[in-house]
Amino acid sequence: MTPAAPSFDFLPGAAGSPVILHVPHSAREIPDAVRSGIVLEDAALERELDHITDSHTARIAGEAARLAGAAPWRFVNRLSRLVVDPERFPDEREEMRAVGMGAVYTRTTHREVLRPDDFDPEPLVERYFRPYARAMTDAVADRLAAVGRAVVVDVHSYPAAPLPYELHGAGPRPPVCLGTDSFHTPPELLTAARTAFEGIGETGLDSPFAGAYVPLEYYGSDLRVSALMVEIRRDTYMSEPGGPAGPGLTALAGALASLVDAVS
Repeated sequence: MTPAAPSFDFLPGAAGSPVILHVPHSAREIPDAVRSGIVLEDAALERELDHITDSHTARIAGEAARLAGAAPWRFVNRLSRLVVDPERFPDEREEMRAVGMGAVYTRTTHREVLRPDDFDPEPLVERYFRPYARAMTDAVADRLAAVGRAVVVDVHSYPAAPLPYELHGAGPRPPVCLGTDSFHTPPELLTAARTAFEGIGETGLDSPFAGAYVPLEYYGSDLRVSALMVEIRRDTYMSEPGGPAGPGLTALAGALASLVDAVS
């Protein structure tokens, strides 16, 4: 499971584009040194990766970048979220700590043991989480310097049926869930997303997942940074839990490209 690529890539788009497509959970790669700290046997780990990975979302973002009139910038995590989850708060603000899924997971999607209770997360946070956070902060700063604003669009997916780890899995599970932030998601961004995805099916709001990722340096303080999370229900474009992509992927990439064009 030695990774064949850097832990993240910042892929350039059009010079005048404010949009960063952020793809944090699409990869399955786990470095050998990290794998040694995970207690699951190989077959069980592969099953867990099937459930926890937002499969094919990097491909959706890549196709959208190709189709967009002004190519967005892309920030893509090349390692599994079982290494670190770059979107979690690294402290007590993170509600997913309650189910063992803070910045470094100790439990699986089915609330089974992933790492021992006495596992020290700090080396992984230092090696992977903080460099990722700094690079994402720099990516946003780059767009602010270039065009005066940044639009971070998270590209995620989620299963058709809730998994045991979900804290809010009892609510609606529409084909596309739009996650928002009260400070960083302006109404016009939300309207543009609803319009872009209307051909896919119903778009829901903040269910089953809520919020949008903004680097902590800008979080809650800089309105030049807007953000939206796009959560795609997996049965709209792939075989679950970890199977191949289907024809729905093309339509989703086109819808995401339409969103990029609308906010560029």
